[in-house]
Amino acid sequence: MELKDKKALVTGGGEGIGRAIAGALRAAGADVAITGRRRDVLERTAAELGVWAIPGDVSVEADVVATVEAFVARHGRIDVLVNNAGFGHFAPLVEMERERFDAVFATNVTGAMLMAREAAKHFVRQRSGNLVNISSTSGLKGGAGSSAYSGSKFALRGMTECWREELRRYDVRVILINPSEVLTDFSAHAGYEQKRSDKKLRPQEIADAVLGVLRMDERGFVPELSVFATNPF
Repeated sequence: MELKDKKALVTGGGEGIGRAIAGALRAAGADVAITGRRRDVLERTAAELGVWAIPGDVSVEADVVATVEAFVARHGRIDVLVNNAGFGHFAPLVEMERERFDAVFATNVTGAMLMAREAAKHFVRQRSGNLVNISSTSGLKGGAGSSAYSGSKFALRGMTECWREELRRYDVRVILINPSEVLTDFSAHAGYEQKRSDKKLRPQEIADAVLGVLRMDERGFVPELSVFATNPF
């Protein structure tokens, strides 16, 4: 797909992986909007990248509906949705707090579903579209203390397979990207310290993966792609 002049919406686009994806799409000539909860971060990033900021929380249904409606009202269509918004909470099962568990699922699972639902309404009408879900290799293999985060990413992977089966008949490509560890502020928000290394993945590698799968001719698509550092040790 030629990305020039395509209309792309990236959730969680204020920083980290979302910011890198939004910047790469914009550099490729797409018209890009980013959404996220932190208005100050979102608007600063939008100004720096030359994209449009739509503040909103993907876990709030009214915000999701308003975001997609505003995007389509401005651009007339939506060609790409990148479901990137997400965060993690890590604790042993016996210490897991229901409130924190629910919050992770509200964003990583319900938020992704709500955004996909609203975008898919337009994809079906247009008979075209690209839905890219940013998951994690934690959605391929669980680990100790990762009930909330891994559980949410396993759920996202399952929903992706369901949406793919529903939407292919409308010429919609549904793609799952599984990053392994990436150098972002994810760990700081999740409450643990990330070991830094110049050999670990950067957000740019994930943005490269997203652009790579989108640029394939629309007669084909990559259902799922995992991205690992070559040698992070």
